[in-house]
Amino acid sequence: MNSRKWVRLFLSTLLIGGGLTLILSFIFKQQSYAEALQPFQIGELIGLLLFFSGLGFIFSVISQMGFFAYLTVNQFGKGLFRTYWTPVQWFLIAFTLFDLIYFRYRAAEEGSSLWPFVLTAVVLLGLSWIIATIKAKETKPQAFTPALFFMFVVTTVEWVPALRAENSDYVWLMVIPLFVCNAYQLLLLHRLTNQE
Repeated sequence: MNSRKWVRLFLSTLLIGGGLTLILSFIFKQQSYAEALQPFQIGELIGLLLFFSGLGFIFSVISQMGFFAYLTVNQFGKGLFRTYWTPVQWFLIAFTLFDLIYFRYRAAEEGSSLWPFVLTAVVLLGLSWIIATIKAKETKPQAFTPALFFMFVVTTVEWVPALRAENSDYVWLMVIPLFVCNAYQLLLLHRLTNQE
C-alpha cells in the first residue's frame, strides 16, 4: 500500500469516526444539546459540536492504531505460533467473551442483572461474525478467524476506557464508532491493496 492509499484510509476513517460520533451525540447526549438550545447559546452549541466531532476523531485514531497494531500482531502470531495461531485466536475470542460478561458484571453495582452484559457481548460477537463472514467471502475463507479476532477482541480492547467510565452514554458513544471504523478499515484494506 502506497502513501496515497494510506492517507485515503486515514482521512476517510477519521471522517467516519467524527461524523458518526457527532450524529450519535444527538441521541445519547440530548440533554447537553437541550441546555444549549434553551435559551439558545450559539457559543455553547458550537462548543458541543466541536467537542463531539473531536471525540469522534479520537475514537477513529484509536481504531486505526488498533488496526495497524493488529496487522503487526497477526504477522508476529503467524511466525511464533505457526499452525497454532488460529486456535490461539479462538481461545482469545472465547476469553474476551467471558471477560466482557463476567468482569463487567462483577464491577457493576450490587443487584445488577447479568443479562444486559450477556446481551452486549453476544451482540458485539454476532456483529463481528457478520463482518468476518463478509471479509472471508470477499477474500478467502482463511480470513474469517483473523477478521473475527480483530472485530471482537481488538474492538473490546479499544473500548476499555469507556467501559471504565461511570456514564453509560459514553460506553455506547464510543463502541459504535469504534466498531464501524474497524469494520470499514477491515473491509477496505483488501480493496486498496488489490488495486495495485
